[in-house]
Amino acid sequence: MRYFKHIAKALCMTALGVMALTGCEGADQYGIDSPDWIKDKIDSINNAKQPHEEVLEGMQEDVYTIGKTDFSSGFWSVFSKYYVIGENQKWNAQFNLNLNPDDNTYFKNFAVVITNDCDRGATDYKEYGAIRFDATGDSATYNSQWGSDYYKLPFKFTTSTQLLSPEDNKDANMQKLGGKVTLTVDRSRKDSFVVKMTNGAVTKTYTQPYALKNMNPDASDTNIRCFLVPEGSYIDFLSTNIVPIGGLTSAEDKQPLSMTLNNVPDEVDLGTSLDDAMQNVSAEVTYEEGVKKTIPASELYFSAINDMNVAGEKTLTVIYNKTFKGEASAKPIVAYATFKVVQQIASIKITKQPTRTTYYFYKPAATEAMGDRTMAFDPTGMEVTATYKNGETDVLDNSKLKFSAVAASAGKKAVTITTANGKEAKLMVTVKESASSAAAFTPNLIGLEDNTTGWWTAFSDDVKVPAGETRSFSFTNYTDGKNNWDNFVTILRNADKKEYGVVRADNYGWGNGYDACQHDATGAADWAGWLAAMNGAKVTVYVTNCNNGTADVQAVMKGTDGKTYTLYYLGINTVDPADLYVAFTADHCHLVAGTSGAKRHVHRR
Repeated sequence: MRYFKHIAKALCMTALGVMALTGCEGADQYGIDSPDWIKDKIDSINNAKQPHEEVLEGMQEDVYTIGKTDFSSGFWSVFSKYYVIGENQKWNAQFNLNLNPDDNTYFKNFAVVITNDCDRGATDYKEYGAIRFDATGDSATYNSQWGSDYYKLPFKFTTSTQLLSPEDNKDANMQKLGGKVTLTVDRSRKDSFVVKMTNGAVTKTYTQPYALKNMNPDASDTNIRCFLVPEGSYIDFLSTNIVPIGGLTSAEDKQPLSMTLNNVPDEVDLGTSLDDAMQNVSAEVTYEEGVKKTIPASELYFSAINDMNVAGEKTLTVIYNKTFKGEASAKPIVAYATFKVVQQIASIKITKQPTRTTYYFYKPAATEAMGDRTMAFDPTGMEVTATYKNGETDVLDNSKLKFSAVAASAGKKAVTITTANGKEAKLMVTVKESASSAAAFTPNLIGLEDNTTGWWTAFSDDVKVPAGETRSFSFTNYTDGKNNWDNFVTILRNADKKEYGVVRADNYGWGNGYDACQHDATGAADWAGWLAAMNGAKVTVYVTNCNNGTADVQAVMKGTDGKTYTLYYLGINTVDPADLYVAFTADHCHLVAGTSGAKRHVHRR
């Protein structure tokens, strides 16, 4: 501090001297350049205030976009190129991370995935793990990095200059993760493995005090691969020091080569202008070097053959004539689609009732507090006839209609059926509370008692759940406690083992009908505490066949910590009510069926 005071005093005295000289002949207030040490000190202070970007060697242009620019890309839906890193190598990459300014969900940024030297989905493909840019200080709670069954990425090796504290999965500080990111994956030292990501404002570093082991099927291949996965964001890749598989993409302007049309309507009401009819259409344009971009309707030229003023099928012609940078292209590209111009609907009438009009719900402790719970309407077998403005009638495709939700409470419920132009009809359905019957899975021990059971290797027999009924399964869950997913898993499928949905104990699942369901878990408030309490937890799982083409899975888990945890997946769809079975599997855990003397319905095959 004392040196700073001397410098400040000298600067002030110099400034006063400069002001005094301005009255002298030939004096120039702005030409003073001495004493030299003061000028050098000022320059040093100013330079220190400027952000300095790390200078990386050997960087080459690799300019392309990963993810949808409307921030709608889900996790594991879009990927960067593969970047192969050999032993003793360091991969440096730079890219712009674009975050949705209207969504502070903490995990909607990007992850770098580290794998062996095999393509995703290949038989021998294995992951070391994935590291996201966000950090919360507790990976067991918020899963900001994870490893596979083959390898682990311990959170204790991670540091970050910006720890997030999400409430309801939100934290405004996650917006600090956006901007130009420099990513380094460092294998240059044999005694460590380092991943670093920084945008200047936030730096996250994973420093593992030992090298990666070789997981390639060919032991002589010591390479690893890395790729990037955005979620709810998109990445404008800029440069890399390692040439990716498939080659580099230059920053030079690129000519359009082809395009694919999205959201072209199947039908358009007679009297609608072409521009109005196509206002939601977009095109995914592919340019030279494989670069892609989504183009909105406002930048596309539309024409239709035949006349839009006559009902019937039309050929839509879409033309685009800009380069990647928005200049006039050397040659326009063209895409085609078909749609129908139809008479406007004046009214609709239900001319055939649905096959099923009685629905069922079950309300255990997992959902007893839900006051706004709803169920989906099932239009199977229903026939709706439209009357058009010209007096003609026709049966409508049910997929072109919208249906109101059904309240999950006992009684008669009205369902509103609506056309695209707002015409309505109503019908009534009946909702009843399902009766629950205890069921037992066999064998009564699923998984190895030392909790080493691998994924998808141990199963219970299937138990049928008839339409309108609920089956409850009571068992004790034991886990190795390493990961949230190392617990019981519930499988819904048909007699041919085609899956409707697979749902885990930790509020995650997949399958044909999973995306439609509503799900939540009280354990999410403290995943670490929940996981510890699941080793020896007393669990009851309820599976309900709702008789509307959906099924519900609900669970009540009494942990070893004395707390009761709940979980639900409501409305798993694509279910055939006449063909619903449930089974259980274990992942690094084991399940011991209860010995309740309650009446059991097994209905096995």
